[in-house]
Amino acid sequence: MTTTTPPYATSHTPHSDFKPRYYILDGLRGVAAMLVIWYHFFEGFATSPTDQMMNHGYLAVDFFFVLSGFVIGYAYDNRWSEDRMTSGRFLIRRIIRLQPMVVLSVILGLIAYLFQGSVKWDGTPVPLHTALLALLLGLFMIPVLSGTETDVRGNGEMFPLNGPSWSLFFEYIGSLLYALILHKLSNAALRSVVILSGIGLAACALCNMSGAYHLGLGWSMADMGWLGGLLRLSFSFGMGLLLIRDFKPRRIRGAFWICSAIIAAIMACPYVGVNGLPSIANGVYDTICTIVIFPAIVYVGACGITTDTFSDKICEFLGKMSYPVYIIHYPVMYLFYAWVWDNGITFAEAWPICAALFAGIIMMAWMALKWYDDPVRHYLSSRFTSRRS
Repeated sequence: MTTTTPPYATSHTPHSDFKPRYYILDGLRGVAAMLVIWYHFFEGFATSPTDQMMNHGYLAVDFFFVLSGFVIGYAYDNRWSEDRMTSGRFLIRRIIRLQPMVVLSVILGLIAYLFQGSVKWDGTPVPLHTALLALLLGLFMIPVLSGTETDVRGNGEMFPLNGPSWSLFFEYIGSLLYALILHKLSNAALRSVVILSGIGLAACALCNMSGAYHLGLGWSMADMGWLGGLLRLSFSFGMGLLLIRDFKPRRIRGAFWICSAIIAAIMACPYVGVNGLPSIANGVYDTICTIVIFPAIVYVGACGITTDTFSDKICEFLGKMSYPVYIIHYPVMYLFYAWVWDNGITFAEAWPICAALFAGIIMMAWMALKWYDDPVRHYLSSRFTSRRS
């Protein structure tokens, strides 16, 4: 019997549950995660949503959600009908995949917070027991309400010890919805969910829900931000599921480099407006990127093939680093922001530090992956799952 290598897999692709991986999609996730770090560096020098360098980095979350829907649908859609998967087993797998790094990121966030002096951004001191309560909430992915005691930084983040945890909160919601509802929906029903969510998402951007005509919503429970986060999840995650259900692969060479360049251009694009003022044009830009371009990138990336070992290794490395880099980098940012704002540092003065911190974050993420996340997930998987579950 002969076998063939699918267009999305390299010849050395390892199998997970007997399915090859989309290495190019893994690599693209890593590209977006690395760019998010620079988006957050530049955020420290912005005075408003309209003057930030690398202005559209927040759209990486929408790209992640499309990828998540596509990959989860690919890995699990056919397993429900074969009676090998249950909602409980699926959710256990998702917890094992996501939660160890969430725990580490919140602990690192607490350490950074205490190192800063356990104060809000305006200098108001916060008791240790309150910071520990915020830690406890973060460990169990319970969002903080803006203005409450556990809003320990005072800027309304759902997870003030590690801001990016908000997207993992919605990722968990997406996993729960998939386990209970979405995997059961017909293509027609799922398409209706995606269309309605897309309309709501466009309304968020075009009706100025954010105050600056952008889709950087979801990180706060205040001002209906949670609704924006739900719409971002429901459209993008649902679109990813639709893509894999209707997927008809083609062989596209150079897909990784083409798609990487497009992602970088989208995220680096300046605010789309006039004279530095909020503009509906930026809402149009965000809507087109989210509803049209990101699904197209995922499709092209899934069809892509690599033709050289260098591209294979780049995709593999970026794929492995994407999640740890994304989830643990922000405690470093809190310290960086405090240094910049307390000392009036300009980007011209700070860029060598940014470059050093970027390299340090990658190293820290690599160590967390190799010495913590991989061993913990291996233990939990062997303890709570089996290859047939």
